[in-house]
Amino acid sequence: MGMDVQQKLATGVPGAKAWLKQAETVLANHSDRLDAINVFPVADGDTGTNLYETVKVAAQAAHDIDNDSDVGLVLSAAAEAALEDARGNSGTLFSVFLVGFAEPLIGQPRLNLSLLAESLDRGQLRSWSALTDPVRGTMLTAMSAASEAVFASLQEAEVSAEPQSRAALLRGLENSIEATRIAVAQSEAELDTLAAAHVVDAGAVGFLLVLEAMKAAIAGTDVAEEVLDGFPGYGIQDPHVHRTVPAEEGVEVMCSMSLSPLDAALLRAQLDDVGESVIISALPGGEDDEARWRIHVHVPEQETTLSLLRTYGSPENVSVTTLSASESCA
Repeated sequence: MGMDVQQKLATGVPGAKAWLKQAETVLANHSDRLDAINVFPVADGDTGTNLYETVKVAAQAAHDIDNDSDVGLVLSAAAEAALEDARGNSGTLFSVFLVGFAEPLIGQPRLNLSLLAESLDRGQLRSWSALTDPVRGTMLTAMSAASEAVFASLQEAEVSAEPQSRAALLRGLENSIEATRIAVAQSEAELDTLAAAHVVDAGAVGFLLVLEAMKAAIAGTDVAEEVLDGFPGYGIQDPHVHRTVPAEEGVEVMCSMSLSPLDAALLRAQLDDVGESVIISALPGGEDDEARWRIHVHVPEQETTLSLLRTYGSPENVSVTTLSASESCA
């Protein structure tokens, strides 16, 4: 098999689909441990499950797209499906990231280091802007670290005149993963909640696994079992730390709505007044008048929030989950 064909298989549409499938598999394998260390933003023990369920939807949507020449189109369809059906804070943030990641790849037959730098940057910018009150030491910081490392790798590759090569892409990904790993390790010290529980941020770990899955898909390998060894609270013998943290009162409300950009901004401001962890992001192709938006918020109770949402239109695909027990209320 010639190198050109290998590059297409590794970095084109098959590679994109393989990435999401690998991410689904590795998150399934690690979901219980991610749940165990999930204490931020609330200790509801569902980060791993939410990421797995969300990426599972993205992988299936990518698989169902009959297109073998446009990486961005495939990933955009995956992002739209994931965001529409995102689970929890972590699943929503990853879906928003995937929306941004896909944008520079529209019309592109394969991924290279230059495009990876653009895509990671767009993804992390979308994720930071989707949250009203972004916090460092979380998945957001991991995304930024990944993006910055790839831009540094791109500069080095441009000096050596090989930014389009598969080897440069893999080196960039390896550097990105190392930077993300450092960001994950440092998250314990960045958030008092994590420091008190002696764990790293579960969402940041999940994002590291997604990058490991990307590298594995491009290289044609599997994610190593020991990839997360050494992180505090991540040993198989460690307890489910989230159970030792006082239960959080309230519910998580998620839905999709058709809104104008102005109404989306007004709704965000009102949700900020009544809740926390507010995430509002347009689905792919959205942001025009009456675009479709995905909404996530933690609030004391559901009825007041649902009534507020209805003043802006008809909420669809609504889910309400208790923050203390992660059980569906509606």
